[in-house]
Amino acid sequence: MTQELIDLRNSILQGRYTDALAIVDELEGMSRQAILRNIESFLKVMLIHLIKNQIEQKLTNSWTASIRNSLREIKKMNLQDNKTSYYVKIDEWDLILEDEFEEAIRDASVEVLNGIYNEFQLAEMVDKNQIISTAFKFIELTYAHSIKELPAAIAQLLIQLPGGEDWKLGKR
Repeated sequence: MTQELIDLRNSILQGRYTDALAIVDELEGMSRQAILRNIESFLKVMLIHLIKNQIEQKLTNSWTASIRNSLREIKKMNLQDNKTSYYVKIDEWDLILEDEFEEAIRDASVEVLNGIYNEFQLAEMVDKNQIISTAFKFIELTYAHSIKELPAAIAQLLIQLPGGEDWKLGKR
């Protein structure tokens, strides 16, 4: 990115505004891609915990904290600087969820039940549609609630997951 900034400065100083605008467009694209990669990373963390929850039929404080943190970060990163529009619109999550689910299965295979299943076995065991549907319900909360309201809304959905009531009541 440093070279792009040098080129931008030189283009402006030399009055080559068309070149400068092209560089600005390139920088905006690079910034957007970096934001999307970060969103995808947090989405994968959430999916891993939803997969673990579905297979192990329990919910832990650690998993809930990871899900909550992932959603808070997704909300913060997804909201553009103007605070009124999003990098990922609510109707654009299908493909992202599909792609990240495949990655999450691979990583979850190391964690689910202490890694007793490989990624192929785990993929056969999980209900992919259910995981993606649940993940999307959580994502929807990031559009409907402020960053302050979000944790309470997330908690209400967490309680509905397998083991959620036990987690709420502090049962192990």
